[in-house]
Amino acid sequence: MADNVAFFAPKNGELVPAPHARSPWSPDMLHGRLLGGLAARALEAEHGDPDFHFTRLTVDLFRNSPMLPLSVETVRVRDGRRIRVADATVRTEQGVVARTSAVLLRRGQQPAGEMWRTPAWDAPTPDELGPPPPADWTPPFDLWRLNDMFQPGPSRVWLRETHPLVEGEALSPLVRAALAADFASPLSNSGSTGLHFINADYTLTLSRTPVGQDVGLESNGHLSDAGIATGHCTMFDTTGPIGYCLVTAVANPGSRLGR
Repeated sequence: MADNVAFFAPKNGELVPAPHARSPWSPDMLHGRLLGGLAARALEAEHGDPDFHFTRLTVDLFRNSPMLPLSVETVRVRDGRRIRVADATVRTEQGVVARTSAVLLRRGQQPAGEMWRTPAWDAPTPDELGPPPPADWTPPFDLWRLNDMFQPGPSRVWLRETHPLVEGEALSPLVRAALAADFASPLSNSGSTGLHFINADYTLTLSRTPVGQDVGLESNGHLSDAGIATGHCTMFDTTGPIGYCLVTAVANPGSRLGR
């Protein structure tokens, strides 16, 4: 698939998915990360403001989306002096497949003094690593695994998008972060026999949007019991940490990815 082929093409007021928009879980299921990307794109276009920063995006993936044309609707919930809240819904002809809530905060003066800060990453950058090595699963984006994510312990990856989200549009930093954040689920919820959890949602929090093409994630925690999991990751660009992502997931009986 050529790098310039977008995941979606606009047609008659809807967004039509290309074949490579499918999920690795099922050939007739849209990849959930794209729903978050489409919601972020619409929220940014309709509610973004240079004086406000998208601080939080919560993406609810409560229904498997078929490979059908999509539409995105947004509504402004709150518009205050220092906070703006907006929601987005993503739907197909079969109904709503995802919803997203966004919180925007007004930019201002950074307080004086020192405070504890998440440390910078010591990982080599994708440009230093060279082309991504081949793997059993080749995603529709560049993926550098910095260690074995199927072994116990924290895992690290870099991601770089290779396709536009929507035909004729460049990815914004916010959309790039929203697409990458979904990978917090496989990164934090994989085990020694592969990935058996499929995420129900993810919440992305950002102190700033990423600079450049590359977004890194480092898993910081996983808990699960009775087929219910939660995990969280720190997110980076090549200049330092940018935010966090928290996910919830449910066991997917009879299915797994990876090992």
